[in-house]
Amino acid sequence: MTRPQSRPSARLLVIDPGGRVLLFRFVYRDGPRAGFSFWATPGGALEPGESFQAAARRELFEETGLDLAIGPQVHARTNRFDLPDGMPVVAEERFFLVRVAEKRIAGNNPDAREREMIADRRWWSAAMLSRTAETIFPEELAELMPRLLAQYSPSLMPGS
Repeated sequence: MTRPQSRPSARLLVIDPGGRVLLFRFVYRDGPRAGFSFWATPGGALEPGESFQAAARRELFEETGLDLAIGPQVHARTNRFDLPDGMPVVAEERFFLVRVAEKRIAGNNPDAREREMIADRRWWSAAMLSRTAETIFPEELAELMPRLLAQYSPSLMPGS
């Protein structure tokens, strides 16, 4: 049995003016989990020496083309999963809130692995998250959304 790798990760809860969160659909195309798909927030692993906040800003730009101030950390969790190659990881995930003025994103800067895995993107309301049968990560996102929207109004965000 392979010992899980540690993977500190910065994740982004990108919220549009309508209170919807941006999720990407990831598909494992090869390896032991080929065909597995799920929806998840933008974000990814920290680079050596990088802070969670700095990784969040870098990932936001890489995956959406947006160069914006990162809001507060609003959630954290430890998540165990397998990478497409089957390597088990334990991810220390910290989630940062980002409010955007419009839904348009570029998403033209992902790395080669992200280009291969990201199959779609969609803005989701809390109601849509609650009703879907699709796999969503983090699993608790539908329950988090109403609290985040109430607690972090646009006027409380950086740059407002």
